Amino acid sequence: MEKLFWTIGETAGILGENVSLVRYWTNCFPRLLKPSRTSKGNRQYTAADIETLKQIHYLVKEKGLSLEGAEQQLVAERSKISKKVKALDSLKEIRARLMEIKKGL
Repeated sequence: MEKLFWTIGETAGILGENVSLVRYWTNCFPRLLKPSRTSKGNRQYTAADIETLKQIHYLVKEKGLSLEGAEQQLVAERSKISKKVKALDSLKEIRARLMEIKKGL
Protein backbone atom coordinates (compact mmCIF):
# COMPACT_ATOMS: atom_id res chain seq x y z
CA MET A 1 0.00 0.00 0.00
CA GLU A 2 1.35 3.38 -0.99
CA LYS A 3 1.58 6.22 1.50
CA LEU A 4 -0.96 9.02 1.37
CA PHE A 5 1.31 11.75 2.76
CA TRP A 6 5.04 12.43 2.82
CA THR A 7 6.90 14.79 5.15
CA ILE A 8 8.91 17.65 3.74
CA GLY A 9 12.12 15.71 4.50
CA GLU A 10 10.92 12.66 2.61
CA THR A 11 9.79 14.86 -0.27
CA ALA A 12 13.18 16.57 -0.41
CA GLY A 13 14.85 13.15 -0.44
CA ILE A 14 12.72 12.03 -3.38
CA LEU A 15 13.71 15.15 -5.31
CA GLY A 16 17.34 15.03 -4.23
CA GLU A 17 17.16 18.60 -2.95
CA ASN A 18 17.31 20.44 0.38
CA VAL A 19 14.28 20.83 2.61
CA SER A 20 14.68 24.61 2.41
CA LEU A 21 14.37 24.53 -1.38
CA VAL A 22 11.17 22.45 -1.21
CA ARG A 23 9.77 24.90 1.35
CA TYR A 24 10.77 27.84 -0.89
CA TRP A 25 9.15 26.32 -3.97
CA THR A 26 6.01 25.59 -1.96
CA ASN A 27 5.82 29.27 -1.01
CA CYS A 28 6.61 30.44 -4.59
CA PHE A 29 3.93 28.29 -6.26
CA PRO A 30 0.83 28.68 -4.06
CA ARG A 31 -1.53 28.14 -7.04
CA LEU A 32 0.08 24.79 -7.87
CA LEU A 33 1.18 23.45 -4.47
CA LYS A 34 -1.10 23.28 -1.45
CA PRO A 35 0.29 20.74 1.01
CA SER A 36 -1.88 19.98 4.00
CA ARG A 37 -0.63 20.69 7.47
CA THR A 38 -0.56 18.61 10.63
CA SER A 39 -1.82 19.97 13.94
CA LYS A 40 1.79 21.03 14.63
CA GLY A 41 1.93 22.94 11.34
CA ASN A 42 4.22 20.51 9.49
CA ARG A 43 3.67 20.23 5.75
CA GLN A 44 2.36 16.95 4.36
CA TYR A 45 2.76 16.37 0.62
CA THR A 46 0.51 14.13 -1.46
CA ALA A 47 1.61 12.15 -4.53
CA ALA A 48 0.15 14.92 -6.72
CA ASP A 49 2.21 17.53 -4.85
CA ILE A 50 5.36 15.47 -5.36
CA GLU A 51 4.63 15.15 -9.09
CA THR A 52 4.21 18.92 -9.30
CA LEU A 53 7.50 19.41 -7.45
CA LYS A 54 9.22 17.02 -9.87
CA GLN A 55 7.88 19.08 -12.76
CA ILE A 56 9.12 22.30 -11.14
CA HIS A 57 12.51 20.64 -10.54
CA TYR A 58 12.71 19.64 -14.20
CA LEU A 59 11.82 23.11 -15.46
CA VAL A 60 14.02 25.08 -13.06
CA LYS A 61 17.05 22.84 -12.56
CA GLU A 62 17.29 20.99 -15.88
CA LYS A 63 15.77 23.42 -18.39
CA GLY A 64 17.05 26.53 -16.59
CA LEU A 65 13.77 28.44 -16.49
CA SER A 66 13.06 31.16 -13.96
CA LEU A 67 10.40 30.52 -11.34
CA GLU A 68 7.96 32.74 -13.22
CA GLY A 69 8.73 30.96 -16.49
CA ALA A 70 8.30 27.57 -14.84
CA GLU A 71 4.91 28.57 -13.49
CA GLN A 72 3.80 29.81 -16.91
CA GLN A 73 4.94 26.56 -18.54
CA LEU A 74 3.13 24.47 -15.93
CA VAL A 75 -0.10 26.40 -16.39
CA ALA A 76 0.11 26.24 -20.20
CA GLU A 77 1.51 22.74 -20.88
CA ARG A 78 1.18 20.66 -17.74
CA SER A 79 0.39 17.30 -19.39
CA LYS A 80 3.31 17.60 -21.82
CA ILE A 81 5.73 18.38 -19.01
CA SER A 82 4.32 15.55 -16.92
CA LYS A 83 5.06 13.05 -19.70
CA LYS A 84 8.65 14.29 -19.99
CA VAL A 85 9.23 14.06 -16.24
CA LYS A 86 7.82 10.52 -16.09
CA ALA A 87 10.04 9.47 -18.99
CA LEU A 88 13.11 10.93 -17.26
CA ASP A 89 12.21 9.13 -14.01
CA SER A 90 11.94 5.84 -15.90
CA LEU A 91 15.30 6.38 -17.56
CA LYS A 92 16.93 7.18 -14.21
CA GLU A 93 15.51 3.97 -12.71
CA ILE A 94 16.81 1.94 -15.66
CA ARG A 95 20.24 3.53 -15.32
CA ALA A 96 20.33 2.73 -11.60
CA ARG A 97 19.43 -0.92 -12.29
CA LEU A 98 22.10 -1.17 -14.97
CA MET A 99 24.69 0.25 -12.58
CA GLU A 100 23.71 -2.39 -10.01
CA ILE A 101 24.11 -5.12 -12.62
CA LYS A 102 27.51 -3.72 -13.62
CA LYS A 103 28.68 -3.81 -10.00
CA GLY A 104 27.58 -7.42 -9.76
CA LEU A 105 29.73 -8.50 -12.70
